[in-house]
Amino acid sequence: FSGNEGRAIKNSSWQIATTLIAKIGSLIFTIIIARLMLPELYGLYGLALSTILFIGVFSDLGIGAALQTYLSKTIDKIPAKAKGYFYLLTKYKIILTILSSLILIILAGWLANSFYNKPIYYALLAGAIYLPIGIFSGHLSSVFISKNNFRPQFIKEIIIQISRITIVPLAIIYFLKTTPTEFYLLGIFATLSICYALGGFYLFITLKLKHPFNQTKAKELNKKEKQELLHFTIPLAATAFSGVFFGFIDQIMLGHYVQSQFLGFYQVAFNLIASASAIIAFSATALFPIFVRLKGKRLERGFRKTRNITLLISSLAAIFTFLIAPYIINIIYGSEYATATTYLRILSAFLISYPLISLYTIYYTSQQKTKIIAILLIFSTILNIILNFVLINIGLQYSMFHAVTGACVATIISRYIYLAGLILWRRK
Repeated sequence: FSGNEGRAIKNSSWQIATTLIAKIGSLIFTIIIARLMLPELYGLYGLALSTILFIGVFSDLGIGAALQTYLSKTIDKIPAKAKGYFYLLTKYKIILTILSSLILIILAGWLANSFYNKPIYYALLAGAIYLPIGIFSGHLSSVFISKNNFRPQFIKEIIIQISRITIVPLAIIYFLKTTPTEFYLLGIFATLSICYALGGFYLFITLKLKHPFNQTKAKELNKKEKQELLHFTIPLAATAFSGVFFGFIDQIMLGHYVQSQFLGFYQVAFNLIASASAIIAFSATALFPIFVRLKGKRLERGFRKTRNITLLISSLAAIFTFLIAPYIINIIYGSEYATATTYLRILSAFLISYPLISLYTIYYTSQQKTKIIAILLIFSTILNIILNFVLINIGLQYSMFHAVTGACVATIISRYIYLAGLILWRRK
């Protein structure tokens, strides 16, 4: 595992294992809770989760990508400066995370009772605790990834997935029998918070005991370095904000227009596709520390190889999913979710675009070309909002089923336009 190729193999091996654990665990978890809750309750759970993660954008604003980039550049050469970057960005992260939780608490009543008109108020309040726990678990992972150490992230993921699969279903069964819907959802998110806290606690202890940071005194950044960091982060902030709109606007808008069970149909299809796409896109995250260190022809050669392999695998996966979609839904989720078959077939095209978008995004970020990502993402996000509004409302003229179909089509169109922009800009 020596040299760049060796590190790439090592990183990819750990990242494959981590991604498989995360996505297979998430898929099993989704299957279990979807079957236990059935479409209506599962739709409410998914809507609450999407809303919490949507508001969580204010806790990042590019800090995560900036941390991983600057740590990867400095942690081997100037560890004291790397620790300085870590301390500064962590301070910003804490402030923004507190802000996100406050926004969620303030807006919870209006969102649940007016915008959605659905019983998720207490679930959104629980999100004010769930959100910071999940955020800092991911924040600490960046420190290990920048050091080409993917093992702690792998163990953390095992802890989270095992605890989710074992503890949360028991909580669901208990709360379904004893509590009303709103309090039931609150209990689910409180239980999920405990699961993520276990994973985050493991990373924190590992960071304290084994990471080289503990043997290094932080070097305070000078004015020029802070300005450079700010210039790098501002486009990423726009990217993060647009990215969350891009990822959740369809579910947020559907939550306003359609009944809970149709949200459940859409979410099982989308979650299945998202899990499969993330598995295919594993190479992007694993190769990030390598891309940061490469320049010129070596960078281009490595990027082309990764892109071609990703395109082949994702295309085969999309065709396979489209052809056997009815069997996938029936076997995995049960006949109660048969309506989701049409949505799964439309979203199968997502299996091609998502892995390639991830790869191009990592490429631009590693080369500090974040303005390109920001411009394209803002444009495609605005387009996505417009398409969702138009196609959902056109679909509503016929039925809620057609409204969700419109959201699926809007998502696919906007994703491919974004991908086309990334490809064309790189050729300039």
